[in-house]
Amino acid sequence: MQRLPTTLDGPVLIEPAVYGDHRGFFAETYRADTWGEAGIDVAFVQDNHSRSVKGTLRGLHFQTSPGQAKLVRCARGSIFDVVVDLRRSSPTFGAWEGFELDDERMRQLFVPVGFAHGFCVTSDEADVVYKCSSYYDGATEAGIAYDDPAVGISWPTDVAPIVSERDATAPSLGQLADTLPF
Repeated sequence: MQRLPTTLDGPVLIEPAVYGDHRGFFAETYRADTWGEAGIDVAFVQDNHSRSVKGTLRGLHFQTSPGQAKLVRCARGSIFDVVVDLRRSSPTFGAWEGFELDDERMRQLFVPVGFAHGFCVTSDEADVVYKCSSYYDGATEAGIAYDDPAVGISWPTDVAPIVSERDATAPSLGQLADTLPF
């Protein structure tokens, strides 16, 4: 396993060793001690799995209290995975970074508390699995607009993305900035 560089301080990009032969492959997708040494020292309490078709955009989501860190990987297909810094005292507040996650390189992205997260499916279909540091709580669920021009994410799609009603009507970062607990 190796830790790969990121531009923003906080997110951690991991590329596990993948051992393959004529039968298929084997990879460790999580090991607390090794991932901890790489900067992912979090107790995860919930695993989630989503399946989406090409062009689906999910996000940008976060939990406000107590916050929620995630360890995200694309188990099938490929996605463009994005984090946005929501830490008001951070010099990179409002900045975003994107990563290609797929089922070949098996890279994983650690999204710490204080970041919004979202992804766009770039393959025909994708399965995304992720570990969470806190239980889902609808009362603390929040999001920002995936197309907020002030954030300026360059999503890899040349057609209108497929989004939920919630994501289509999410507020801009500017509308939420003063209420963020990070």
